[in-house]
Amino acid sequence: MKEIVLENRKNGMAMLFLITILYAAGIAACIFGAIFLEGGRTALGAPLLTVGILWVCLGWIPYCGLKILKPQEALVLTLFGKYIGTLKNEGFYYVNPFCSSINPAAKTKLGQSGDVDASSRSSVVLNTQAQTVELPSKKISLKIMTLNNFRQKINDCLGNPIEIGVAVMWRVTDTAKAVFNVDNYKEYLSLQCDSAVRNVVRIYPYDVAPNVDTTGDGVADEGSLRGSSEIVAARIRDEIQQKVEEAGLEVIEARITYLAYAPEIAAVMLQRQQASAVVDARKMIVDGAVGMVELALARLSENEEIVLDEERKAAMVSNLLVVLCGNHDVQPVVNSGSLY
Repeated sequence: MKEIVLENRKNGMAMLFLITILYAAGIAACIFGAIFLEGGRTALGAPLLTVGILWVCLGWIPYCGLKILKPQEALVLTLFGKYIGTLKNEGFYYVNPFCSSINPAAKTKLGQSGDVDASSRSSVVLNTQAQTVELPSKKISLKIMTLNNFRQKINDCLGNPIEIGVAVMWRVTDTAKAVFNVDNYKEYLSLQCDSAVRNVVRIYPYDVAPNVDTTGDGVADEGSLRGSSEIVAARIRDEIQQKVEEAGLEVIEARITYLAYAPEIAAVMLQRQQASAVVDARKMIVDGAVGMVELALARLSENEEIVLDEERKAAMVSNLLVVLCGNHDVQPVVNSGSLY
C-alpha cells in the first residue's frame, strides 16, 4: 500500500461560503415557491418549492466534506471501501462528503502516550440521561510519542530473572501502511516492543560475567545490561524498527527506564554485590598497607641507625599490618623496658 498525499484540497473556506449561500438560496426558494403558489402561479411555484424543500432536506450533506487539520495531524480517506488518499498538512479542506475517515487505533487506550492519554484524548463526549457516549477522533497523530511498556520479567543469559522497563519514542511516517497493513498499529508496536526487549535482554548478563559473548563474534566480552545500557537500548531500537517497518512507523529512540533483579533473588544478589565490594575494598587496603610497611622498613634502614634482625622485622611487619588493616582504632601499648 502506497501513501497518496492530497495536496490540492485546501478549498474548504470557499466551499463553506458556497454551500452556505446555496442553503440560504434553498430556504429562499421555499419561501418564494410558497408565495407563488398562494398567488396562483403554480407553474413557477411548484418546481421552486420542490427544489427548495429537497435542498433544505439534503443540503447538509456537503457540509460533511469539510475537514480541518491541525499541524502534525493526518486523515486517511476511503470512498466506498477504496483508499483515495491522505490529508497530511494543516489547513481547511473539502473532500467528497461520502468519504470515510479510517483509523483502526482510534479507540485504543494504552494510557502511555500523549495521543491516547485519558486526560487529553481527542474525542467528543455526548452526555445523556441514560449514558455517556464517546466519539473518538479519526485523525492520526504524526507527533513523536512515547510508549512506556510495563515492566517485564526476563531471564538474562545466565538464567537470573530480572525486571526491565523500556521507553520507546516513535511516530507514524506512512499513514497508509499504518492503517491498512496491520490491524491496529498501536497494539502492534506494543507487542513488538515486548518481543524485542525479550530477545535482546536474554543475550546479556545483568553484570559483567566471564566467558560470555554478547556480540555474536565468538569472543567473550564485557557487555552487560547494567554497564552497556546504551548499546542494549540501541539493539532494542534496531530490532523494533525492523519489525514495524511494514506498519509505517519510525522508532526514533529506545531507553531503558528500569533495571533490577527480580524480587525473589534481589536480596541474595545484593549480598553478593556487597561481598564483592568488601573483597575489593579489602584488597585495596592490603595493597596499600604492604606498600606502607615496605616504605617504613626502607626508611629505617637508610641511615642504619636502627638495625633490626629478621625476627624483629617480622614482628614490626605484623604489628603494622594489624594497625593499617584493622577495622577499629588502635589501642597503643607503651613499652618502658628494653627493646630486647
